[in-house]
Amino acid sequence: MAPTPEPSPSPALPGFAYERVPGADGVSLNVAVGGSGSPVVLLHGFPQTHLMWRHVAAALAADHTVVCPDLRGYGASDKPAETGPEVYSKRTMAADVVAVARALGHERFALAGHDRGALVAFRAGLDHPDAVTHLACLDVLPTLDMWDALHGTAGAVGFHLYLMAQPPGLPEQLIEASADAFFGHFLDLWGQDSEAIPADVRAAYLDACRAAVPSIVADYRASAGIDVTHDEADRAAGRTLRMPVSVLQQDWGAALGYDATALWRAWAPGLRHTTVTSGHFMAEEDPATVTEALRELLAR
Repeated sequence: MAPTPEPSPSPALPGFAYERVPGADGVSLNVAVGGSGSPVVLLHGFPQTHLMWRHVAAALAADHTVVCPDLRGYGASDKPAETGPEVYSKRTMAADVVAVARALGHERFALAGHDRGALVAFRAGLDHPDAVTHLACLDVLPTLDMWDALHGTAGAVGFHLYLMAQPPGLPEQLIEASADAFFGHFLDLWGQDSEAIPADVRAAYLDACRAAVPSIVADYRASAGIDVTHDEADRAAGRTLRMPVSVLQQDWGAALGYDATALWRAWAPGLRHTTVTSGHFMAEEDPATVTEALRELLAR
């Protein structure tokens, strides 16, 4: 068996201060804070850390206080054991975000998330509408709609969703046996610009994921169970996102046969939906477009 690579020195967001901030249930998150002005919280996706926001965060920090946490279970944040489905539910992870913002002195804040972070942001917008003033979700569908959209052979693009939905044991064992190949597969497949994620950042992503396989799997497992239950309850109750919402998304609808704008508008009456031409890692591949969209959202 090949030796496990040694962790690489982790890059940081230039000009940002780092601290550990309490989230929910005794969990603490690694958080980078920079800039001044009205607060904006940025949540990363898979298989990344808060570093994915390095370009956008620097631009927004010119006139906003920008808060970039590692989600629970990711990066340098705590990784509690999966003692029950609620530990990595998006409801719990959203409670982390609100607790972190309040600990930093922000009762109300704008929130943007990418991929997994977008699912957390979506749940925060539904559960904490008095705290979230503006909401942006990048390249994701709400959990309930995502599972409905995956069908037939086209659904093979989401093979990892089904793998990590399995009961504890096998998914963790399979992924840990080849962690760099597994997580690197998505970094290679989902991007269009191979230079958008430089070697040191890629190494930091792989180091972080290699050290967090059980918690990453638990996050995905929750999305095949408890998160669906929460979305179903909200849909049945007619609950929607009350704040201005922007969604930036690749055009997956043509391949998977859904209307992304219609699916999102059912949840977000105040929606502005934009189809982007960059790859999945849009905050790294096309940070100018993402920054412009967030500034437009904040002005609404």
